Amino acid sequence: MTIDVIDHKILKHLKQNARLSNQELAELVNLSASACHRRVKILEKSGVIEGYQAKINYEKLGMNFFAIVEIKLSQLTETDHLHMLEQINMFEEVINAYIVTGESNYILYIMTEDLNSFSNFVINKLNKVKGIMSINSKIILDKVIQK
Repeated sequence: MTIDVIDHKILKHLKQNARLSNQELAELVNLSASACHRRVKILEKSGVIEGYQAKINYEKLGMNFFAIVEIKLSQLTETDHLHMLEQINMFEEVINAYIVTGESNYILYIMTEDLNSFSNFVINKLNKVKGIMSINSKIILDKVIQK
């Protein structure tokens, strides 16, 4: 599928506000409502737009502590990776998880209420996952760019 400038504009506006009406979106990208609707449907059908979701303000829910945690496994077999994925998927504190190259095998984006909750998560949950060789945490001080 070829994405042109107008498609990029549609995606940009939907990413900023997925609740735009088709008419509002059409006006923002200088298309007729029917042409805009057709393009959005094509983007959805092709999988470029995977879905729509609410953007949650976690701070307003009392989740004010964010950290990046690097994990290195002691073994790198497929079984070890599957076990790790199974375990971290059960932790509500893990917002995102990535398999990466370099010294670590995984990077986890963690969210908790405070430092005490984070410490409890690392000590009483993450440290108990079989196969983890090392855990390296980085506390997020401030969000400077979010796209």
